[in-house]
Amino acid sequence: MLTSDQIARYHREGFLALPDFKSPAEIAALRARATQMVDDFDPESSKTIFTTNDQIRTVDRYFLDSATRASCFFEEEAFDAQGQLRQAKALSINKIGHAMHDLDPVFDAFSRGPALNDLALDVGLAEPQIWQSMYIFKQPGIGGEVGWHQDATFFDSTPVTVTTFWFALEDATLENGCLWVEVGGHRGPMRERFVRHGDVVTMEKLDATPWPDSRSAVPLEVKAGTLVVFHGLLPHYSAPNRSAHSRHAYTLHVTDGRSAYAPSNWLQRREDFPVRGFV
Repeated sequence: MLTSDQIARYHREGFLALPDFKSPAEIAALRARATQMVDDFDPESSKTIFTTNDQIRTVDRYFLDSATRASCFFEEEAFDAQGQLRQAKALSINKIGHAMHDLDPVFDAFSRGPALNDLALDVGLAEPQIWQSMYIFKQPGIGGEVGWHQDATFFDSTPVTVTTFWFALEDATLENGCLWVEVGGHRGPMRERFVRHGDVVTMEKLDATPWPDSRSAVPLEVKAGTLVVFHGLLPHYSAPNRSAHSRHAYTLHVTDGRSAYAPSNWLQRREDFPVRGFV
């Protein structure tokens, strides 16, 4: 699927943006299904907030159980001081995660197929395994910052093989909180590891290398339908969304089945719910 130049660029820069990978019809179907999931979600069942900036604080049983469910998580600024939603439920959800690709036929169809399998093979995943899916809303006005991080922190394997497939479901711009990346930063060390022991999760500091700054980070403004595929060690970030426009996106985290997936990763699968690939 990829040209030799594209493959070389991916290995050199750590990411690749592929415009028009998904059609408007495919995007519309996924967005409609996500809207229905939020409509069906009872806010009283859980008020779990998702934030990457203090994720240890927000880990609870609802989060841990989401490894094999389709669970809704709120934006950090969704609630007022009295614990009431500041705006409509549909404008308060940060994301849905983390097993929709294996539980829901609409998400399954979007997440799989020969084109994605070919792409995975081209970037070095000989035996792709999809561990996690996330539908990210980046809500207008309150869409939370996603601090600098590496996805390998959350999907440790030996060797590191986790690869992110990030689909723009709406135009991602500087105004609504597009991704920022450090070009070539995947060649640096893994800085942190998110480790689970039973129901206790900790963040281990591995390396003191500083995160990128404005001199080394570049924004990825992309159109709806674009797929950004990037290496698990690539540092990336997105700013808060203070605009009037949402920035919906959908992500898959995929490892190579030939690597050893760490038993200390927070997300594990039961034997009766095995991890699967793109086909």
